[in-house]
Amino acid sequence: MPVTIRRLQRAEFVYHAPALVDLYMNAMGYEPTLRESWISSWRRTATSAGFVATVAYDEDGILGIAHGHSGAPMHWWHLQVQKGLINTGTYEVHRRKLASYFELSEIHVRPGFQGHGLGAKLLKDVLSGTHHPFALLSTPEVDNEANGAFGLYRKYGFEDVLRDFTFSGDQRAFAILSAPLPLKTQS
Repeated sequence: MPVTIRRLQRAEFVYHAPALVDLYMNAMGYEPTLRESWISSWRRTATSAGFVATVAYDEDGILGIAHGHSGAPMHWWHLQVQKGLINTGTYEVHRRKLASYFELSEIHVRPGFQGHGLGAKLLKDVLSGTHHPFALLSTPEVDNEANGAFGLYRKYGFEDVLRDFTFSGDQRAFAILSAPLPLKTQS
């Protein structure tokens, strides 16, 4: 079956948020009790400056989603990362990145369709055309970076900003990664 990759308008993203969140929760293994709060959160994200969403789908439904927006100094994620950089003494090293970046909020491919290039297509599409010099993202830490997400990010030049970082309200460790834009495939 052919797969279509295309941008979603904000209204489409808001309308399809329940199905997109279902894919996200399945990919991340979140409890169903969080569904409604995630739907509300995703719908709010669509109002952010510079919001972009890209979806992959076939005749059977949604296979993947990537979305993000312009980084903003007063957004929760930005403040959390800034605090982490200050606490680790690396703020000055990464200050320029925090001044102008595209926050890749989410990128997920439905289990069973991972490992076939959909993530790369979503990543390239959602980041194409942004006016920011950098993309930043957070991804859960895994031993030896042994998952498809880390492989994808490294392939496209994402480098460490923070490692083993814990966001307020989440006990899991995350890696904060950045890449210069436009993306370049690493050999």
